Amino acid sequence: MIIPIDESFIQLRNQTESTLLSAVKANTPDTWRKPLFPQDETGEFTFYLDAGWIERLSLWEWFHNYKRESQVSTGGIRGQQNVLYPWDMRFPINQVGVVLATLGKSLAAMEHAHGRNLRKIAGCEVRYNSQKYVELIARIQAAQGIQTLIPKHFAPIPIWMVSFLIFVLDLDGGEHVTSSHSVSTKNATKDLNNQGSQYLSEESLQFVNKIEQILKTAESEGYSIRFSASNDENIDFNFLDEFDGGVSLYVNYLRSGVANDANLNLIRAVKPPIVIDCVGGCMYKTMHKIFERLKIADSLKWIHVDADPLYYNIGKLDYNPNTGEKEYFDLGCDFSILEVVKTADYGTKLKNEPIGTLIEVTDPDGDRLIVCEIESADRKSGLEKIGIESLDLGNGRILSIYTPNQSFLMNMDFYANQLKTIGVWEAHPRFIIKTTPSAIAWDEWARRKGVKVVNVPVGFKEIAAIMKKVEKQLSHSPDAPVVVQDVYGEPINLGVQPRLLFAGEESGGMITGPEELIRSRNGRTAIAMREKSAGESMVLVAALAAHCKAKSMNLSDYLEMIHTENSIIGRFDIREDVVYYNESEPDPVKLKQAKLDGEAQRDKNDLFFLGLAVSTHEKRIALQQVRAILEETFPSLDFSDLEDVRFVGDGTYFKFRGKFVEIRKSGTDAKTKAYASGSDKGNCRQFAEAFGKYSGQLTPCYKSVICEDYLATVEEKARALYRRFQLEPV
Repeated sequence: MIIPIDESFIQLRNQTESTLLSAVKANTPDTWRKPLFPQDETGEFTFYLDAGWIERLSLWEWFHNYKRESQVSTGGIRGQQNVLYPWDMRFPINQVGVVLATLGKSLAAMEHAHGRNLRKIAGCEVRYNSQKYVELIARIQAAQGIQTLIPKHFAPIPIWMVSFLIFVLDLDGGEHVTSSHSVSTKNATKDLNNQGSQYLSEESLQFVNKIEQILKTAESEGYSIRFSASNDENIDFNFLDEFDGGVSLYVNYLRSGVANDANLNLIRAVKPPIVIDCVGGCMYKTMHKIFERLKIADSLKWIHVDADPLYYNIGKLDYNPNTGEKEYFDLGCDFSILEVVKTADYGTKLKNEPIGTLIEVTDPDGDRLIVCEIESADRKSGLEKIGIESLDLGNGRILSIYTPNQSFLMNMDFYANQLKTIGVWEAHPRFIIKTTPSAIAWDEWARRKGVKVVNVPVGFKEIAAIMKKVEKQLSHSPDAPVVVQDVYGEPINLGVQPRLLFAGEESGGMITGPEELIRSRNGRTAIAMREKSAGESMVLVAALAAHCKAKSMNLSDYLEMIHTENSIIGRFDIREDVVYYNESEPDPVKLKQAKLDGEAQRDKNDLFFLGLAVSTHEKRIALQQVRAILEETFPSLDFSDLEDVRFVGDGTYFKFRGKFVEIRKSGTDAKTKAYASGSDKGNCRQFAEAFGKYSGQLTPCYKSVICEDYLATVEEKARALYRRFQLEPV
């Protein structure tokens, strides 16, 4: 069943889009309104790139920014685009850039193929211009002799399905045009390798170097960029139909893990039906088919199902919350941010859904999941005590909103109990992989359950990298204990023939591992899939919710039970996102300058903390000196129980007794993210806000122990430490 959207919301959405597009048009001069490539040409054509074009399009400036982003990006090389005129080179994401990046990736791939025919896949979610980008990617690759599998009519497809198909069909990689849950005017290409995982920095560097060679050749002697015909034999719109877009293969995969009979029977009996919010993204058609095949479709309702680049106005404001000025402002559609949830107006849209209704919210490309539940308003104070945020829905109802830290803790506990119930828990040693900002409650729970924990930097590609190291040892030495190194430099002994219970990150992405290793058509094996999947997590969450309903429990009751049974200390978690500019600014000149100014603020904040971490790592300063610096900088905060300071690959981690605070700069934008997890929510919030909003100003005490000459080397030292972690074999 689809929950209808009132016409007034559609009108508001259209009004918002009209405001956005009018501003974009007004800020696009005539010189950028004419396409650089034929937009409707179905036959072959060539774009001749020379020194004149390079200068006219400022391609070297674009390239240097692109290269810099490729070295730090955690989820695709993202950026703003001109949503009406996508060839506009004043924005970092544009047709020329997509073409050059695709050509660079094609040349790098063919160099490693040694004459072997290559086959890749390309897809997208629902953002502006995404389908045209996919078409350009396919035609560039086809012109190079690379076969590209495309969903029919360029239909949207979840990122996790593209990743899954790459692995199980033994493809040579793929592209997915998405910018996850960021603002509607952003876009990106997520590069996926032949494992289905996102490129690590050294993989990105290979194709970025090819782009540089192309530009140098074009500048000196010209370079012909060939586009195939749109019906070229290397562009295959039919292959994926054999598997119903991957649905049949994915259903088999789910049945080997979270979609077991016990879970499916629970879901079939659940009442009231679970609501799934697709936020206008790409999940509905794929997941509805999957749920029909699993025979659980009748237990679900759907909302915001049609593809919409504006996401049904979710996250959109008509004022700047930082300045109060009247303007179009986009918060993005990350439902782990309370202000974003408010814009969905569930009080009106879900007014007919009863108390006890669970809501599962995906993001546009389907890799993240947020969980909410409609509860009685008299439970509000109880929710506050255990750290669960809520919103008033009216009529005696509230919406409890679970952070991924909370919902994923419930997921892993529920899944572990199921494995014990069916008698397979003891068959293998269990482990989880988590990113460092994720809750310390996960570590505490794992210790209580005898589950090993591997901590990694932010980004699911980091999680996938650990998976591959585990699999390599399983293949080469199946009877020996598997040992991997975490980002803290600690060797973690996972035991003989370990199995992944759970892998996830605090931003809402997770995956589980089946009992039997996943096997591709050509015999490759994996302990788990390479990309986070809301498709998988929503099945597990639905079963968890159904279990709770059968026990007359709310999810909050289940969470509190886990805390109590496992003596969890770090029950609370906070994330403070500091955004230094309006990402929705329609004037690219102002946007560029605002982003540069914001990045300078971001980097100053980051360097302050990074200097402490790297100096401590190199034993240039002692922990007592770090405490003195922090006490001088933040006199209202208590650092007496600070136990360690660590560089964690992309940020600085402060370990306290029963608490952590992590500060890191966004790898994709002018943002700072500060995280805290511990036993006191108010205290966690104080630390996260203070660290996240700090100017980065060096104090006298700081300067007395860390000289500015040394500080100038810290970023390169940090990059070297990160590279060492990535390349560490165990």
